[in-house]
Amino acid sequence: MRIVKDILDSKPNAFNTVQAGTLVIDALTMLNSVNLSYLIVMDKEEFRGIFCERDYSRNVILKGRSSDTTRVEEVMTTELPVVAMTDSVEYCMNFMNSNKTRYLLAYDGPRFAGVITIHDLLRQVIFNKEEVFDSTIAGSLLDNDESGRIY
Repeated sequence: MRIVKDILDSKPNAFNTVQAGTLVIDALTMLNSVNLSYLIVMDKEEFRGIFCERDYSRNVILKGRSSDTTRVEEVMTTELPVVAMTDSVEYCMNFMNSNKTRYLLAYDGPRFAGVITIHDLLRQVIFNKEEVFDSTIAGSLLDNDESGRIY
């Protein structure tokens, strides 16, 4: 059974990091350049949050803020579910589904280790479909009603 550590080991080192004080416009430019849907917000070696496209649309655009004057720390997501390095892919999929999120934070003891995304888990399902878990879990995650949630 594949675990969080296996997923993180298969991912390249995180290059999609930004500082909390970065202007939203600069973070958006970075999102575009790395071609990902989220940035990891760090303060030196400390994890602070996630800045994603949904944060921008819901906390900047819909609230009438300006990308040129708003800082990432004002609009980022800070509360996300946490998983351990030894948690299974199946556990992560169920945990993600029950928390109605697209991101899980992985910690190795007290140290932030990385982000597990819905795409990471779905790749595991596709590549190891017979070994990972029952396909009904993946289906329920894809059919999940995401209305009213900020990721």
